[in-house]
Amino acid sequence: MSIVKFFNVSNGDMSYIEHNSDNFSIIDCNLPEDSSCRTTILNEIQDIRSKKSIFRFISTHPDEDHFHGLEDISNIENFYCVKNSVTKQDITPSFKAYSNLRDDENRAFYIEKGCSRKWMNQGSDERGSSGISILWPDTSNEDFQSALDQADASPNNISPIIKYSIEDNATFLWMGDLETDFMKKIEDNVVWPKIDVLLAPHHGRKSGHVPGAILEKLKPKLIILGHAESKDMNYYCGWNTILKKHSGNITIECSNHFMNIWVENRDYTSKIKTLKDNPQKTDLSSSLYYIGSISVD
Repeated sequence: MSIVKFFNVSNGDMSYIEHNSDNFSIIDCNLPEDSSCRTTILNEIQDIRSKKSIFRFISTHPDEDHFHGLEDISNIENFYCVKNSVTKQDITPSFKAYSNLRDDENRAFYIEKGCSRKWMNQGSDERGSSGISILWPDTSNEDFQSALDQADASPNNISPIIKYSIEDNATFLWMGDLETDFMKKIEDNVVWPKIDVLLAPHHGRKSGHVPGAILEKLKPKLIILGHAESKDMNYYCGWNTILKKHSGNITIECSNHFMNIWVENRDYTSKIKTLKDNPQKTDLSSSLYYIGSISVD
């Protein structure tokens, strides 16, 4: 069983993968200012880490709403990011933590299209692979190089495309804050897989709406949207969606060819027509509300 959790952290992104192996991965963070909420998340992370030997933090790009609170996540030995030299005029504690990790040759691993690493996507007799692969960036691509040159002004388009696949179960995709116009430029340079869950780029904003031609290749069964003003959002009409600002934290348990979906808000009402009841689901926590399951081909 694997568990993927998407935190409802206001205008930022934070998620983790509790792998069905000896791996634990966090993708981005935006820890709340409220000390109680922050402590709750950090305690949850520490509890999972205590059961796993391999822990990695994957940063999609150096924006405050994707690494805020990074300084409070202790003992990051494996820090994954796209190689960059982004600087900031405002050196926050979180950016200082990011840049220290990014520039540490002993802890940083620079991700790019097709890269491999134990135990990211290589298993061994000792432990299995985490199932993570990187579909983008192609660091030799001119559009990516241009985005990298402009990353001090906006690092959105240096975001990687990260795929997590579970054997005989679901496939998830993260795209950081890639913008729509940039996705159109690189469409033919990425092999777009069929997936089950997409975390909408740029929190679901219109500026990061995934072009229709790419969506038709991905065919996600579920799209998770973040926070933004309604006027800035693209709600992906015609696709199954969950809005984190309505559902609260989203936890997806992947087991026995089903994605069992739990949310934090007990008053949340889903409009997903493909949800069904799975009596084999695990009762994860009394603080979560089960809204149903989606079958995985």
